[in-house]
Amino acid sequence: MSAEIHLHFVEVARELSPGLADAFERGGPVTLQADDSEPLAERLCRSIAGQQLSVKAARSIWTRVVDAAGETPLMEFFVEPNQAALRGCGLSGAKSKALCLIAEEARAGRLEADDLRGLDHAQRSQRLTALWGVGQWTADMISIFYFGEPDVWPEGDVAARKTLERLTSPRRKTLRTAARFAPYRSHLALYLWRHVDAPPV
Repeated sequence: MSAEIHLHFVEVARELSPGLADAFERGGPVTLQADDSEPLAERLCRSIAGQQLSVKAARSIWTRVVDAAGETPLMEFFVEPNQAALRGCGLSGAKSKALCLIAEEARAGRLEADDLRGLDHAQRSQRLTALWGVGQWTADMISIFYFGEPDVWPEGDVAARKTLERLTSPRRKTLRTAARFAPYRSHLALYLWRHVDAPPV
């Protein structure tokens, strides 16, 4: 993020709330770094495995999943006969099922990153949330952190939403507040996650 955009964020924040502006100023600019170094299906599975868990717990469970797979590629390990093994790693039945269904799509060649890269966030979300077990929060995280989309507001992320409410006003709709920061709403989320030191997996 350029210094110019950061200053714009601070100016907009000051119009909304001194507390929000102070949080931005104290931390300085944020940087959105996309990481598509692993296959999309694997990232999706890791994201689902970590849903509603602390960062530490999510990492621990994913490590157990990788260890359970051993030399078998994850997309081949995530099959229905292995669901009991996945649950033994700490995954719920629903998460285990979701991982197997995502892997099935990947093995069929229907989950290639390049096919989704050219879509906008709304189109990409529609494709991703059509997969069993993939919700809007996961689609938002994939767009932000995998594809590097700069303008995604993850309304379903409790940490981002509650922090924005706390730094502005609980009576003000967070969607409306976030809209003031378009076309850089992903950066808004990064500021807020940094503020509470709770980045998603």
